[in-house]
Amino acid sequence: MPELWIVRPGTVPYRRAWAWQRALDKRRAAGDIPDTVLLLEHPHVYTIGRRGSDTDVLADAAWLAANGAEVVRSDRGGQVTYHGPGQLVGYPVTRLDPNPDIWGFVGKVEQALVDVAVAFGLEAHGERGDLTGVWVGDAKLAAIGMRVSRGVTSHGFAVNCATDLAYFNAIVPCGMPDKAACSLSSLLGRQVPVAEVLPVVEHHLAERLDRTPVPVDPATLDLPASDHDPETVHA
Repeated sequence: MPELWIVRPGTVPYRRAWAWQRALDKRRAAGDIPDTVLLLEHPHVYTIGRRGSDTDVLADAAWLAANGAEVVRSDRGGQVTYHGPGQLVGYPVTRLDPNPDIWGFVGKVEQALVDVAVAFGLEAHGERGDLTGVWVGDAKLAAIGMRVSRGVTSHGFAVNCATDLAYFNAIVPCGMPDKAACSLSSLLGRQVPVAEVLPVVEHHLAERLDRTPVPVDPATLDLPASDHDPETVHA
């Protein structure tokens, strides 16, 4: 099977990871690298997707500053979500077929994350439309918001592992004020760190994408060191 490069850079600021995706997107579109996925954590950040609104961020600038969080406008799909410590974020940079089935690809990612939940003994299901993501009961375990440009995917998914769920109270997550977030830790009644979830996500994502996972040291990829371009709307 074709390779899927697996890159584990640890904790990376959101805007820097976005710059990395743009660089990898160009290389993937040119055929210089195989499909690649970044698996990492972010410091506290709220991102506003193309369908999102500033009004979905309920916290003011003082609260954001006091809690070390920023708000960044993003070119991904979806509305507003939270990323932070204890959450595994995945960015697949994947070249799709010439006539891409975008929802088919999202479905594969979604099913991989359902597989991850099942591996931890949970009953989970995926949804489409406004409810896109992975759910356990009525609570959202994993969010998905992607972008496709020149036939290459960017942005991706976030799985709540040991996430501080209180940070979701500062936003209207995905435009749904009546929907709660959950985490593997909250559901299983024990601490489930990102390090425990990482290999499970790698396995099921590669399996659903029909790829062979190959670990790649991020230092060998000559990724941008700056966080330029994306606009921070609050700091």
